[in-house]
Amino acid sequence: MSGVQKHFGDLHALQDIDLEVAAGEVAVVLGPSGSGKSTLCRTINRLETTDAGEIRIDGELLPTSGPGLARLRSEVGMVFQSFNLFAHKTVLQNITVAPIKVKGIGRKEAERTGMELLERVGVADQADKLPAQLSGGQQQRVAIARSLAMAPKVMLFDEPTSALDPEMISEVIEVMTGLAKDGMTVIVVTHEMGFARRTADRVVLMDAGRIVEVRSPGAFFSAPETERARNFLGKILDH
Repeated sequence: MSGVQKHFGDLHALQDIDLEVAAGEVAVVLGPSGSGKSTLCRTINRLETTDAGEIRIDGELLPTSGPGLARLRSEVGMVFQSFNLFAHKTVLQNITVAPIKVKGIGRKEAERTGMELLERVGVADQADKLPAQLSGGQQQRVAIARSLAMAPKVMLFDEPTSALDPEMISEVIEVMTGLAKDGMTVIVVTHEMGFARRTADRVVLMDAGRIVEVRSPGAFFSAPETERARNFLGKILDH
């Protein structure tokens, strides 16, 4: 991302955003509510348009519409805080519908891959159930598997644990940590400081639409450079 700007009316939601995430890197985006974290995430697959600047994925400029945008969206998986599963489809059908309809993959192959992914996220035994029969943590793991079914280049997570009960958070973080270890390029907007400390390659702190600090987790948590980062960590880590 270079020079990216985004306004919502008078609100300057993203201001001069310059950020590069390397292939295989895990970038964790932190910051107070309203700092622009989710907006940043949503511009990367064009769920939000931008007013200025450039976003490139794998060197390719983000298309604004048409078939190019559809292809890009298949290469950028996104997992939201609400699971957004199809309520009337089984877990396995949720995983296979996009590969079959968007990529033209045969049903048998899509189902085989789907079962492998459900195994990977630890819910293969739930394949024939409807989403409503699953816990929140299980539903979020299905949502992750559904994104992975499109074999994306980048995975975006927008506060994937914020709608979960505390005991379910760890199971979702475990899956995300596994993806990171497998070398997937991952951008995570989260309030989970433990995940940021243990799994991130870099921590990105945002405030009021700007990137305030970008550092390794070790440096960020032990010796933040900016006053804003020190204040943020003081409030978060004291509780």
